[in-house]
Amino acid sequence: MAEIHREYVDAGAQIIQTNTFGANRFKTGTCGLENKLVDINTAGVELARRVIMASFKQAFIAGDVGPLGVRLAPFGRVQPEQAREVFREQITAQVKAGIDLLIIETMTDLYEVREAINAAHDVDPNLPVLASMTFTRDDRTLLGDEPAKVATRIHAADATVIGVNCSGGPQQILRILKQMYPIDPRRRFLGHANAGWPEQVSGRIFYPATPDYFGDYALAFWHAGAKIIGGCCGTTPQHVAAMRKSIDAAPDEPGTNGFILAVNEVEEPQVTKNSQVNFLKN
Repeated sequence: MAEIHREYVDAGAQIIQTNTFGANRFKTGTCGLENKLVDINTAGVELARRVIMASFKQAFIAGDVGPLGVRLAPFGRVQPEQAREVFREQITAQVKAGIDLLIIETMTDLYEVREAINAAHDVDPNLPVLASMTFTRDDRTLLGDEPAKVATRIHAADATVIGVNCSGGPQQILRILKQMYPIDPRRRFLGHANAGWPEQVSGRIFYPATPDYFGDYALAFWHAGAKIIGGCCGTTPQHVAAMRKSIDAAPDEPGTNGFILAVNEVEEPQVTKNSQVNFLKN
C-alpha cells in the first residue's frame, strides 16, 4: 500500500486518500473485524502520512469514507440516526489520526450522504468535507436522482466540495459537472472519473481510457469549474501524471470548456489554474 501511495505522490498527486474506503462497522463486521475498526482507520492515515513525509513533497491526507454497504430507510432497515453513528465512529478515528480533509465518495443514496456529512460536522465542524456521488449510464444515481438534485442536496448539507466520481469515463463526468455547476457557481466541485467503462477481455477487466485522454479531459474538468481533479477506478499513476502535466502547462487564465470536449448547454465558469490546486491552503 505504501508503494502505491508513493507512486501517486511521485506522479504529482496533491491529495492522497487513505486505504479506508470500507472501514466502517457494517463492512468490517462481515469478516469479524469490527473491533479493529479504529486500528484499521488509524493505520490507514498513518501510512499515508509516512509516505508523504518520506517523499519530501507537499500533499494532503484525505480520510476516505465509502458507503456503509446497507440500505437506509425508506429503502432499507437502517435508520438515519444509526447510519450517522456508524459514520461518526469511522470519521472520529480518522480525525484523531490527523487527516487534513475528509472525502465521502462513491455514494448512491442522498439520505446516506447527508448522514455522512452530518456525522463529519458532528466530529469536527471545521473539517473540510468533500462529498461525491456516483451515477449510472443514464446520468442518474442508482436511486434515480439527477445531477442538479444531487448538487442541491449536498449543498444544503453544507459539504465543502460537491463531487462526482467513479461512474463512466471522463466524458460522462464532464457532462454531469456541467449540470451541477449552475446550482451555485460559488461552490467548489470535484471530478474523479473512471478510466472509461470497464470491459471484459479474456476473463480480465480492462479500462480503455488512456493517460493522454485523461490529460485532455483534465483541462475540460478545470474549465467546467472543478477545483479538485483526479481519477477513480482503472486510473494509474500515469493517468495522474498526464493530468498534472496538462494542468501545469495550461495558460493561467480562464479558458473555454475543454476545446472539442465541450458540452455547451451551460455558461462557462471563469476559473484559473491556481484555484484548482490551492483552495485547501486557505
